[in-house]
Order: sequence, then C-alpha cells, then structure tokens
Amino acid sequence: MIIVGIDTSGPAASCAVLRDGAVAELVAMNRGLTHSETIMPALDAAMAGAGLRCSDVDCFAAVAGPGSFTGVRIGVCAAKGLAHAWNKPVARVDALEALAMNFAHFDGLACPILDARRGQVYCAAFDMRSGLPERALPDAAMELGAFLELLPKDRRLAFLGDGLRAHEEKIRKLLPEAAIAPANLRDLRADAACLLAAARADEWMEARALTPIYLRAPQAERERARRLREAEGSGRG
Repeated sequence: MIIVGIDTSGPAASCAVLRDGAVAELVAMNRGLTHSETIMPALDAAMAGAGLRCSDVDCFAAVAGPGSFTGVRIGVCAAKGLAHAWNKPVARVDALEALAMNFAHFDGLACPILDARRGQVYCAAFDMRSGLPERALPDAAMELGAFLELLPKDRRLAFLGDGLRAHEEKIRKLLPEAAIAPANLRDLRADAACLLAAARADEWMEARALTPIYLRAPQAERERARRLREAEGSGRG
C-alpha cells in the first residue's frame, strides 16, 4: 500500500510517502514561505525520492484542519486535485489527531494546541496508549485557560503544537508537572497523516467529498457578520 500525505495546515508544511507501512520519504519545511509555493515542489521531490509516480499511489491523505484557513485550503485542494486527476481515493485527517501521533504510546493524555489567534487555541486531548489517538476531549476553539480547566487532574499530560510558542510559559506555571514537547516533537508531520489514513482505510472517500475541518467561520465571514450586525443596530436607531 502506498499513501501520500500532505499537510499545509500550520506554519510548518510537509509531505510524506508511506510504502507498505514504512516511511519512504518525508519532506518538511518551516521557512516562512507561502505553502502554495513550496508544497508541490516538495511533493515532486518526495515522489522522486521514493521512485514513485502518482499512478502508483493508493490514497492521498490531506490534513484538513483545524488550522490556518488559507493553509488548510491549499493542502485540501492539492490532495483533491491529485486524487481526481489519477482517480484515487482521499483520506481526511484531523490535524490535532495527527499531531497527537508524536506522543504515540504515551501513558497519559496528549494535548495538542494550535494557535487559533484572537486569544484562542485549537485544542483536543487524546489517550495514546494504543499508539493511535482515542479521544478524551473533542476538537474545540477556546481560550487556553478554559481548555486547561477541562483536562483531568489525575492523568499525566503532554502538550505539543505551535500554540506552545505563545502559551508554554502559562502552561508551565499552571501545570508544572505537565510534559512539554521538545522542538522535534512540536510540529505536525505528514507521515503521521499517512499512518492514520492507513489505519482507517474504511474511511477513504472520493476526491469530491473531501472538505476542510473548520472549528470557526473564516475571518472574512466573521467580519461580514459583524458588519451586518452593526448595520442592523444602526438601522434600529
């Protein structure tokens, strides 16, 4: 089985090739460049390094969010386009689940947090003892403090994700016993998306069915709703 994974949902982007359960190629980038400029050349490099063509691929796995609205769309559109062109299925991978794979077999809860801006994080919690994420808390967008209040007090906790850049100090202060991921385990990697897709082949879908995972409306929609509310309010006056 050959699975190609694509992730452009956050500041770091990556693509990977999983062949018969082993990671054949992984290309990861965190250079501050636009993902639309880097992901396809990286994918070409990964496929060439693995000695494969798109016709050899069994499934394209896309990290579909939550994350950057623009970034998520880039990865989803890339996977949909490739799958449609080669008549292949796609796998829809949750970013927080894929990120939690960095703590596979941890005996506590993996708690990924992604910077959602506006004072919030995208967050969830997973029991990783089996090696695959089993949900302890659902995906949500909320303030970090509210998320920490939801976490059980009797479990070991491990935090990872780009949300640590803004919130590591607060987590260490409030939860001094919690584990904080080192730099090499903080970012989502596309090989994790491949592994999740392989484990859930019964959930593969046609390319046209692939949609992003949004926990909030895009900023443009929120701003439009705000302007409409303001207009309605001024009209009542």
